[in-house]
Amino acid sequence: MKKIIFKGCGTAIVTPFNENGVNFEEFGRLIEDQISGNVDALIVCGTTGESSTMTLEERKETITYAIKKVNGRVPVIAGTGGNCTSQVIEFTKWAESAGVDGALIVTPYYNKTTQAGLIAHYQAIAKETTLPIILYSVPGRTGVNILPATCKELSKIENIVAIKEASGNLSQVAEIANLCKDDLNIYSGNDDQITPVLSVGGIGVISVLSNVAPKYTHDIVENFFNGNVKDAISSQINAVPLVNSLFCEVNPIPVKAALNMLGYNMGTPRLPLVEMSDNGKVAMKKALAEFGLEIK
Repeated sequence: MKKIIFKGCGTAIVTPFNENGVNFEEFGRLIEDQISGNVDALIVCGTTGESSTMTLEERKETITYAIKKVNGRVPVIAGTGGNCTSQVIEFTKWAESAGVDGALIVTPYYNKTTQAGLIAHYQAIAKETTLPIILYSVPGRTGVNILPATCKELSKIENIVAIKEASGNLSQVAEIANLCKDDLNIYSGNDDQITPVLSVGGIGVISVLSNVAPKYTHDIVENFFNGNVKDAISSQINAVPLVNSLFCEVNPIPVKAALNMLGYNMGTPRLPLVEMSDNGKVAMKKALAEFGLEIK
């Protein structure tokens, strides 16, 4: 059985910006609120953290800050993926030396690759680090899907321990579970599919929703594994309108707006992302209020 970095809810945490760069004071506040909300891990500098528009130095500073702030209370997983294998290797080795608990590595984007290329890419990275690696398949953003047979091949590598599966294809998730069994842990990469993925062998979620509702999202997974499946499903269904609002524009535009509405100072997304539309903000305020969250 492969190492489990975490079981439950891992928050794909937002990075707050201000005119000087990363707003570390607000980042620390968000981290503390996430831990108070019982999340099981923090994923730093992923897609939701806008890593693609952060400088290398900013990414390093943000990951280092998170490690120190968390101080071992929950695992800190760094997003170290990219579309240049050698750069991913270099950054992942740095993240290991900084003290992260794992690396989330998205498939190469834009240049893309074949399934054989994916195997070679991840093999090359895994060989250069002892960190546990979470594969990240999100074809809607990258144009690349990690097929089940490829997952099976990669699961043979000792430190490739999990996959964040965000294809939206539940049949594919079930096939991965069937082929890989205990050799590859599965996390839902979609907040509208937490309980469905758990039902076919998943062990948790890497979540955007938990930025605004950490305990709620954590409890979905906890209830499911404690046998309170009915409650978990009810919570999953109840969250649908809010989840839809959180993805009505490109992530993380909506979640950043939502956190600002809840009293945080997350700033605005960096170009090419822009602030949420006025219509989107109206819908988001309604979804947050109906969910029971207090708008400040």
